Amino acid sequence: MSPKANHPDVSLNLRVRGLSQSATLNINERSKQLESQGRTIYKLGLGQSPFPVPKPVVQALQAHAHEKAYLPVKGLEELRQAVANYHCRREGLDCSAGGILIGPGSKELMFILQLVHHGELIIPIPSWVSYAPQATIIGRNIRWVTTNAKNQWRLTPEELDAICHDDPNRPRLLIFNYPNNPGGTTYEIDELKAIAAIARKYKILLLSDEIYGELDHTGKHVSIARFYPQGTIISSGLSKWCGAGGWRLGTFTFPKSMSWLLEAMAVVASETYTATSAPIQYAAIRAFQGGAEIEDYLARSRQVLRLLGQAMARRLQAAGVQMPHPKGAFYLLPDFSAFSKRMHKRKIDTSTQLCERLLQDTGVATLPGTCFGFSSEILCARLAYVDFDGTNALAAIAHTGANKKDEQAFLETSGAALLAATDRICEWLEKTD
Repeated sequence: MSPKANHPDVSLNLRVRGLSQSATLNINERSKQLESQGRTIYKLGLGQSPFPVPKPVVQALQAHAHEKAYLPVKGLEELRQAVANYHCRREGLDCSAGGILIGPGSKELMFILQLVHHGELIIPIPSWVSYAPQATIIGRNIRWVTTNAKNQWRLTPEELDAICHDDPNRPRLLIFNYPNNPGGTTYEIDELKAIAAIARKYKILLLSDEIYGELDHTGKHVSIARFYPQGTIISSGLSKWCGAGGWRLGTFTFPKSMSWLLEAMAVVASETYTATSAPIQYAAIRAFQGGAEIEDYLARSRQVLRLLGQAMARRLQAAGVQMPHPKGAFYLLPDFSAFSKRMHKRKIDTSTQLCERLLQDTGVATLPGTCFGFSSEILCARLAYVDFDGTNALAAIAHTGANKKDEQAFLETSGAALLAATDRICEWLEKTD
């Protein structure tokens, strides 16, 4: 018998062998290794929130540290209700606890969704690093949607329609992420309505990854589920807006029409991770309940990110780098293509070579555009502007006025490492002659 006949899972084995460790985790480990060698490293690779977990949420965790029982597979009932109330309050959606699924991070929930849903996966370029590898592990067909720089690399309804037009009845899953990782961009209401109309036209299952929703720099994030409620699952969690990445708690919010899909995912969850950490779930109730203290925390977080992102973007743009203006999350997506001829003379022809040379020459750790779906010759890199003390920044921003002098003082203190990293990139670009 052939090896394939002896081992029916050989194709899965080969798919996994062809993958590397998550790029974000790899750059974080590499940065730590270089630091241990005495190098000064500016850690703009891993997108981990620098802000502390809000005090009321930490206190809730402390109060429930003794909880040790297995909780329901779908999640603690009180937490599911708190998440439903959150979306009702924020988006005016018709949510109930029965439509909420809690998991050990939204990443795990995304994987299970792809496992149980039989449709083709649609991913806009650029997109987060783990969407495609998850599909590859499972064996799902991936359709990349090419976007363009003139539209700030955002998905348009025309681009989505072109993907679906020739085979309108094919089952499809679109992962739609905003504020966007890696671009830091977001969508206007009219744009959301237009994309929702195309999704409705082709009955696309839309996974709206809104993990950065609360980090829209204006605080006015709008879910696309408002305009396509019957076909949208909202993905969220504690990792970004609550600063609790290591706590590993994610949420999926389903419309009533997709209860069958929630139940299918719960079956897989029961045979894999069983349940999400009990103390974390109890603490998450407090996070989703919100309140004045958490709202103040969010308002200050947004202000910090807005000032830092805009300051870095201005410096890079002044140096001739093309990039979308940051409007949410904590990412920049600079395009160095204007320097391609100079870089070619230094044997830099791909985004991977670009990021490697940046790290070696300047100590600035970034991720190449290829990690997010770009072809290698597009000289893009993602910068996660998180290399600052979040606790000190939140305290400092509370005493920062709206005038330019106060803002500049804040940048020079709380944002010193980020501005230094930006200056190193700009100086490095000048030396490419």
